[in-house]
Amino acid sequence: MMRLSRLGLAGLLLVCALPASAAIYSYIDAEGNRVFTDRPDGLAVEQVETKPANTMAAQPLPPPKPAVKVLKATAPSYILLDIVQPDPDATIRNNAGELAVSVTSQPPLHPGHQYRLLLDGAPASAPGRSPVLTLQNVDRGSHQLVVEVIDGQGERVLSSEPRVFHMMRTSLAQRRMVNPCKKADYGVRPECPLKDKPKEKKDIPFVPFL
Repeated sequence: MMRLSRLGLAGLLLVCALPASAAIYSYIDAEGNRVFTDRPDGLAVEQVETKPANTMAAQPLPPPKPAVKVLKATAPSYILLDIVQPDPDATIRNNAGELAVSVTSQPPLHPGHQYRLLLDGAPASAPGRSPVLTLQNVDRGSHQLVVEVIDGQGERVLSSEPRVFHMMRTSLAQRRMVNPCKKADYGVRPECPLKDKPKEKKDIPFVPFL
């Protein structure tokens, strides 16, 4: 009896597992057990009426959200940075070694940016927004200029092409040759330092011998 119940339970499970569209048949085998099958194979079987399976319509999925593309802020750029004056390979004659350097940029300086002038690779003047930068006491000889654009943190944004110039300054000896030092010039003209001032002769009163 227990075996028959087990077989009946197995048959019901088989009925539930089979697709709803498949026909289910039942018959009694040689041992008197009821068997359920979807393949009668020529046996004397009875068709089993099955109830339709409970089904649930699939819920529609929400459309995927479009990916949000985050654009990085681009740093302000320049298409031109150049030294206008002095001209390339120019010779500057200035005994004081003074030089005015004119620069330009396209577009003009962005907010927070400044020009910085380099002389022979070292900063030669305080950064500023003026396109004219002045150098003082530049040594005689050939030099190289570069102008940079720097940001608010002092970081370089852009550099110009190097510009070579030549500073001509008359030496102190040459100045003395052209315009000799006079008594009143010592300590006044750079080429006439006090240490080079000739010593004055002291007047010795004449005392006749008795």
